[in-house]
Amino acid sequence: MSITKKFLKTKPVCKVTFELSKVGAKNAETVHLVGDFNQWDQHNLPMKKQKDGSFKIVLDLATGHEYQFRYVLDDTLWKNEDGADGYAPSPFGDNNSLLKI
Repeated sequence: MSITKKFLKTKPVCKVTFELSKVGAKNAETVHLVGDFNQWDQHNLPMKKQKDGSFKIVLDLATGHEYQFRYVLDDTLWKNEDGADGYAPSPFGDNNSLLKI
C-alpha cells in the first residue's frame, strides 16, 4: 500500500495516487476509495485493477486540508492505509486513515 503526493506549482491542488498492493487487497475483485472527499460514497471512486493484482486511483485534492479515507474491498471489508499520515477515530468505533495535504 502506498500514497504518492505530487503538488502542482500552478494550482492549490495535489495529485494523490492511492495504490493498494495485491497482498493488501486480499485477492479482492473490486476496491473502492471512500472518504470525506466523496461523502463516503462506496461506489463512485472505483480503483483500477492493475496487471499485477494491485489497485490504483489518482485524485486531484485541494491543498491545505486533512482528509479521512478508507478502502472498501468487495463491498464488504473496510481497510485502512498502512502508509497514512495518521489515523482518526470514526463514529463506528474504529479508525479512519488520514491524508494531510
